[in-house]
Amino acid sequence: MLKKRELHECHELFDLMTHPDVFPFVRHKAASYEEFLFITKQMLEAEERGELISRTILDEWGAPIGTISLYDIQENAGFLGTWLGKPYHGKGYNQSAKDAFFKELFYELGIETILMRIRHVNIRSQKAAQKLPYIVDASQSRQSLYEQLNLVEDLFQLFEIPKDLYTMHMLRNTSDETSQKLEA
Repeated sequence: MLKKRELHECHELFDLMTHPDVFPFVRHKAASYEEFLFITKQMLEAEERGELISRTILDEWGAPIGTISLYDIQENAGFLGTWLGKPYHGKGYNQSAKDAFFKELFYELGIETILMRIRHVNIRSQKAAQKLPYIVDASQSRQSLYEQLNLVEDLFQLFEIPKDLYTMHMLRNTSDETSQKLEA
């Protein structure tokens, strides 16, 4: 489902990223394939320096269909950014990618908090975020960050996924699944 980013995937990913339903919500926009290749190379170097973590989202046949990344990592926290190509919207890939990525971030890479800033106009991402049972509205708990994000204009909602809430959710689901198997 996820793999480390590689330059050879750029052509397929660029074609998916440029769709008008996707492009406005991509953090690192590229106007050309060459620019996308350059940005991806910069991201790979930034990951080596520990500034971000980025993965390619794959479909069940191993084809690249989008990306998921944690940006601006500081003090074991960072901002989540994810996008999927238009043909893959609404098919469950986003949730599966988040589950795999969150497990890697929290349990393998030492991340404690995942932050999500979502534009008010990005209804699709807002709805996806609000479905997560372990997400918290961070506009009050991280008020200074929220105000900083919306300094000029009220553009973003701010959410937070703390490791402890995510872990509690995972333990609860594992416990529920075990109970169901025992009852069957």
